[in-house]
Amino acid sequence: MSPRVSRREFLRTGAAAGAGLVVAVQLQGCAKPAPPATSAPFAPNAWVRVQTDGTVLIEVDRSEMGQGVSTALPMLVAEELEADWSTVRYEAAAANPAYANKLSGMQLTGGSSSVPGGWVPLRQAGAQAREMLVSAAAARWGVDRATCRAENSRVTHAASGRSASYGELATEAATLPVPVSVALKDPKDWKLIGRPLPRLDIPRIVRGEPVFAQDVRAPGMLVAMVERAPTLGARVTSFDDAKAKAVPGVRAVVQVSGGVAVVAEDFWSARKGREALVVQWNPGTSAAPDSDGIRATLRALVQQPEGKVVRHDGDAPGTIASLTKKVRAEYETPFLAHATMEPMTCSADVRPDGVTLWAPTQFQWGPKMFGGGTQGTAAKIAGVPMDKVTVHTTKLGGGFGRRSEMDFVVDAVEVSKAVGAPVRVVWTREDDMRHDYYRPATLHVFEGAVDEGGRPVAWSHVIAGPSIMARYIPSFMPEFAANRMGMLKHGADPTSIEGAENVPYGIPNLRVDYRRAELGVPVGFWRSVGSSQNAFATECFVDELAALASADPVAFRRALLKEKPRHLRVLELAAAESGWGTPPPAGRARGVAVAESFGSFVAQVVEVSVDGGKVRVHRVTCAVDCGQVVNPDIVTAQMEGAIAYGLTAALHGEITLAKGGVEQGNFDAYPLLRMNEMPLVTVHIVPSTEHPGGAGEPGTPPIAPAVASAVSALTGTRVRRLPIRLA
Repeated sequence: MSPRVSRREFLRTGAAAGAGLVVAVQLQGCAKPAPPATSAPFAPNAWVRVQTDGTVLIEVDRSEMGQGVSTALPMLVAEELEADWSTVRYEAAAANPAYANKLSGMQLTGGSSSVPGGWVPLRQAGAQAREMLVSAAAARWGVDRATCRAENSRVTHAASGRSASYGELATEAATLPVPVSVALKDPKDWKLIGRPLPRLDIPRIVRGEPVFAQDVRAPGMLVAMVERAPTLGARVTSFDDAKAKAVPGVRAVVQVSGGVAVVAEDFWSARKGREALVVQWNPGTSAAPDSDGIRATLRALVQQPEGKVVRHDGDAPGTIASLTKKVRAEYETPFLAHATMEPMTCSADVRPDGVTLWAPTQFQWGPKMFGGGTQGTAAKIAGVPMDKVTVHTTKLGGGFGRRSEMDFVVDAVEVSKAVGAPVRVVWTREDDMRHDYYRPATLHVFEGAVDEGGRPVAWSHVIAGPSIMARYIPSFMPEFAANRMGMLKHGADPTSIEGAENVPYGIPNLRVDYRRAELGVPVGFWRSVGSSQNAFATECFVDELAALASADPVAFRRALLKEKPRHLRVLELAAAESGWGTPPPAGRARGVAVAESFGSFVAQVVEVSVDGGKVRVHRVTCAVDCGQVVNPDIVTAQMEGAIAYGLTAALHGEITLAKGGVEQGNFDAYPLLRMNEMPLVTVHIVPSTEHPGGAGEPGTPPIAPAVASAVSALTGTRVRRLPIRLA
């Protein structure tokens, strides 16, 4: 990063910001955008603002949905800034290309990329502010800046005993040029990074201060509910709104992309009006999907002679054919809903001169090929330039990838534009469950063989399932421009093959084959994306090969991971801490799984029992190597949350379809893991000096296969389908 900001530009924009110091840095390769709307920095990417009262305000450019970015990201800035942590505050950053994550090129909270993407830029921003404050102090005192030292939000000159707070120096610092390059601290000198600091948002949460999408109110704001299609792909033919308009409080009924919206003075009037609405639907020209038909389609795909070969080491088919000790297995995973605790909601105020949004979004801004994110979507619908759209990111009541979609944003902007007033669109739980972008259903066919010594020598894996990225990439031809952006891997959707194409085990003959399915069901990014279903299949099949070789599952993996030290390290740690190798309590069995995703490595050992056909998970031992850790408490919490989320999927989660519609509508038919089902979870973090990996998602992939393997060990029957049902 080499920001070049002139003294004139700095003074001009700094003065507009008021008394204090604002620091911004520009990412290499990014065009210089307009300043973010939430402040008046002298350059894009404003993350740091030191106010004259000593408060350090940090713009958090990722969405807070419980994963702790509102603490972890400020810790990166404050570490290099040498800030007194008690003075640090944060606010949600505006939607702006200046805040694009360098890993994705978008202002997007996803892919467990917040800390990895901000690791260098945010520390550099803090270091630049620190150096400017030190220079201001040296200039004030007429001393060599090398003799001044910043610490705990103060600059001191030891020789003279002089000292000044950051607040006292902020105005003078704002007149100085931004340093082109800065030195980052040696890790041995870190005071904040690596410490389990309490989250900054906890006091706000305790006081009930966070604003969720449902909390948004604005003068003249109306409430809308949209009557949505009863089946996938259906479209409005006509509607009769007479009875809906007769409901007291109903102001208007308008057709929008998502269906027909009833707009009212309050939620209850909107709901009663929607219940009175009569809509005729055209089911569409495509065949109505149902679960049996989807299963048949996937089975037909895996039986085709060849698809897209995404990995081909040696000769797996020939080796398997030549050996006698071999096994074949099929694994199925269902569609899954995100089931965020807060259903989809968004508020919009569309005016001729611009748009204001209050959105619980994971995707504030993006390039055109991805629709521009929330800001671009609103601009296109409203017919205004993107810089005329202000996005206020509210607190998210869960995301898991669901809030990177734009359907709830489209609702709000279209309705507000139609009625000429600010509108809050509210979804019910049934709306949310039946109109999701689901985790893809997949079918996996494996064949594997071991030699006479029990060593695995061949592995063949065929995957059939829909593509998430197909919405964004119109062709999977290798020459397509998106391939140059790294959006394709071996000519295939990387989200469909992750966790399978990169299987870490040292097997000489290994082939992975992907068959893309068109199932008529919208699919999207679900926590840990393709690694969730693929790790289930691959790790369960590793256990099947271990059984074929009459080997212990941990010992079998250990031998295959000699060239993968980070995988091996978490496996060894989880096995040791779980007591693997010692007898489990009576009536219980253990299972193990290892998975790499989003730059992190996780191994889990579970302990289960089965009573009356019901699986009970008693204990989960988790070992994680996510590189350098910013806040170990946050990493631990994310592993625990990912395990709970993954257990819900492993034991309960399944979206089924009949006659073109989703059958599940609420938690009675799509149950979540309950408190009395939550196991004891212990998390062990591997010390590491590697670049940070993700923490929000990598804890999910290993849990389902670990549970399935434990159940198989206990019952003697292989679990090859999710959710796990024994009775």
